[in-house]
Amino acid sequence: MVQSAVLGFPRMGVNRDLKKATEAYWAGNLSQADLLAEAKRLRLAHWKIQKDAGVDVIPSNDFALYDQVLTHIQDFGAVPERYSSAGLDRVDEYFAMGRGHQKGGIDVPSLEMVKWFDSNYHYVKPTLQDNQAFTLTASPKAVNEFLEAKEAGIVTRPVLVGPVSFLHLGKADRGQSVDPIDLLDKLLPIYEQLLTQLKQAGAETVQIDEPVLVFDLPAKAKAAFKPTYEKLASLGDKIPKLVFTTYFGDIVHNLEALPKDIYAVHIDLVRNPEQLETVVGALGPNTILSAGVVDGRNIWKTNFKRAIETVETAIQKLGKDRVIVATSSSLLHTPHTLASEKKLDPEIADWFSFASEKAVEVAIIAKAVNEGPASVQDALAANAKSMNARATSKRTNNPEVKDRQSKIQPSDYNRKSEFPERISQQEAKLKLPLFPTTTIGSFPQTKEIRVQRSKFTKSEITEAQYDKFIEQEIDMNVKIQDELDLDVYVHGEPERNDMVQYFGERLDGYAFTTHAWVQSYGSRCVRPPIIVGDISRPAPMTVKESKYAVSVSKKPMKGMLTGPVTCLRWSFPRDDVHQSVQAEQLALALRDEVVDLEKAGVDVIQVDEPALREGLPLRSGKEREAYLDWAVKAFKLSTVGVEDSTQIHSHFCYSEFQDFFHAIAALDADVLSIENSKSDSKLLSVFVDEAYPRHIGPGVYDIHSPRVPSEQEIKDRIEEMLQYLKPEQLWINPDCGLKTRQWKETKEALVNMVNAAKFFRAKYAK
Repeated sequence: MVQSAVLGFPRMGVNRDLKKATEAYWAGNLSQADLLAEAKRLRLAHWKIQKDAGVDVIPSNDFALYDQVLTHIQDFGAVPERYSSAGLDRVDEYFAMGRGHQKGGIDVPSLEMVKWFDSNYHYVKPTLQDNQAFTLTASPKAVNEFLEAKEAGIVTRPVLVGPVSFLHLGKADRGQSVDPIDLLDKLLPIYEQLLTQLKQAGAETVQIDEPVLVFDLPAKAKAAFKPTYEKLASLGDKIPKLVFTTYFGDIVHNLEALPKDIYAVHIDLVRNPEQLETVVGALGPNTILSAGVVDGRNIWKTNFKRAIETVETAIQKLGKDRVIVATSSSLLHTPHTLASEKKLDPEIADWFSFASEKAVEVAIIAKAVNEGPASVQDALAANAKSMNARATSKRTNNPEVKDRQSKIQPSDYNRKSEFPERISQQEAKLKLPLFPTTTIGSFPQTKEIRVQRSKFTKSEITEAQYDKFIEQEIDMNVKIQDELDLDVYVHGEPERNDMVQYFGERLDGYAFTTHAWVQSYGSRCVRPPIIVGDISRPAPMTVKESKYAVSVSKKPMKGMLTGPVTCLRWSFPRDDVHQSVQAEQLALALRDEVVDLEKAGVDVIQVDEPALREGLPLRSGKEREAYLDWAVKAFKLSTVGVEDSTQIHSHFCYSEFQDFFHAIAALDADVLSIENSKSDSKLLSVFVDEAYPRHIGPGVYDIHSPRVPSEQEIKDRIEEMLQYLKPEQLWINPDCGLKTRQWKETKEALVNMVNAAKFFRAKYAK
């Protein structure tokens, strides 16, 4: 009998309930007991959704108040001493690691947070010591939540991050030199204890996630799998049966690391369906295959015909008792339910499937292969009708867009002059000091901004009234920057709801939702727009606000755009057209906007590509080089239509560029700003090694935390940066945009940042 399984479910709730509860707790408006009660209510509701959908194998321990890896850090006793010695209770210690803590005489920054593989979800990085010890907490979350579900009458499969992945995704703390994988012998007994407790609690199976197996692993990490899982297998019936789970790529290149004596192996057959036959051939004689055929990363309906054919292929080789139908990955990356979308055009809505609907899809596919297609005939017929309707819809194809793409010339990818000539003209026009200061783009989105935007959306105020409000906000932002004495201003983006959604709403080829929120990190949720057809720009998108900002500013004002790769990656993309085609369409639309901004008097234009690193294929080789080729071309196509005297900036998340630095250089942006405050400044050495000639602004403080860095902290960071960068190259800026912060902490941090820059300006002027 083929079972159905879900690997993980979204945490936030149908109305972003977890976000509201955690933020109320942080603000002191909700007790800890009430926060934990709300978390329990959400877990029970989510288990019931999956049970009612007919799913056989329902996950537990996929829920987290902030991040699932952070949960493991705490439960394994891997909390750095600066947090464990702060005297915080367990919940506040957990949040301190995730977002920092600066009150009651305690001042600790957050741990580093990075993207979860190539998704837009962020995890907290395990940060380990040379003398690291691990201790299992007295009350492990995985055990507690299994028992919680069991008490509610739902038997679940607990989810754990596997030991090799936990360590490989970690890092040595600052000042430490340990290679995390060398700690495996210390960590493995913790897993043995935890798995034993889960078995004693009644768990029959455990999903143990080892997604790093899709990477090109260092030899030491790759070699760690065999002894690790042999050791766990030697425990026999003392622990639950293990489902070794991979996703986001294929594992064919690492098959020798695949455990043989294991209950089940899960593979992602949405991302890499071609791996099926090879992996099946490498399974142990009794190992079950968990076939990930329902997409956990996108919102399109599953093609039942194709998915059933894939599962039947596996059944032919293994038999029904050795196949599980599953989501490709956790559904964390998809919105909660399509049922909340009351305003979507019915034609388009018929093409979509969110998390709750995907749970139903998994159950339908399992029933189809167990009982035959006739048992789900109506569902199969409706699905086939949806597939055909989307394929033949006029909304997906725009001949004018395709014609413009066909006429792109090689010269459309190059600036008029090389950087030395450009920077000479820019310096003459902008007249900036040494160590120029700026911010990345957005300023705090206050409650009043959200209220006025909501009123405008509901037609409760006129467009003229809303425009006047936005101008007043821009006036205030400019005044604040005057007072702070920044060197290059931003208008603060008060009119923008989201850095991708805002542009998508002004482009043809997109569809929008009202409740399709997805967790990005902590309590931060995004509502990705959906690319449903060919993309074009019917009218200017940002010129009005930027032109006004220039008119009221005494200093250079940046025009702010989101780049083509980020617009693509932070949307739900089409799955019927290659992403390079979609990126090129976005680039042409943005090219028109860049040119229009320049005509409006904007001399500095920032085209953000924070998702460029995120989109990098997980393995090196031809696929990665092909991605970098079209991604770089898309950026250049969008930015090179301006004069040499117009300065092009771009912003990137994460400073780990070593593997593709040639592509960063090829972007030919005049100024790069990068998220860097939580990273070792040694990573900047690549800019020295490669003799990078252009300007760069590594972030000097973390914006994901409300904590205010001291002036001395920022000076120390700048001093570190100057070990690798020339003074004339270095810009001073925060890590990222300030949209999620409050004004008080924002002003205090920027005062310290500007003062630190002035200190070095004076020092190097002597």
